Amino acid sequence: MTQIRSLLIGTALTAFAATAAFAQTAQPAAGMNGQAQVQAQGAVDAPAAPAAQGVQPVTPAPTRLTASGSTDPLVQKREANAQANAEYKASKKASKTELKQQEKAAKSQYKEQVRDAKINQKADKQAANNEMKMNMQGQAAAQDDGADVKH
Repeated sequence: MTQIRSLLIGTALTAFAATAAFAQTAQPAAGMNGQAQVQAQGAVDAPAAPAAQGVQPVTPAPTRLTASGSTDPLVQKREANAQANAEYKASKKASKTELKQQEKAAKSQYKEQVRDAKINQKADKQAANNEMKMNMQGQAAAQDDGADVKH
């Protein structure tokens, strides 16, 4: 919300600056026309026409500045919404890629834990089998010793 607010304030300041620039360029043009009129009073009207022609190309330049930032509130709202949507989509895309990376890391960690658990399970089975074999050999030796004593 603060981004939209700052965007609207920025466009408003741009509009004011463009209006001020237009007003400043309009005033010297009026001064030039006034000078041209003073000169025209003392001379022929021909010098006033080139001065007026020289002033006209200067005034359209500021209008281009005002056209870039519309003062229409609906246009500003549409532009702000478009920018907010673009930012939202970019943030959503970044979050999605981050989530995929986290899921990939969690999956690899899970696979590693499963692999370690299988290795531990194999080792436990092997140890149990070895222990059982040792017990069986020990019992067999005890039985052999016992068999010798009985005879």
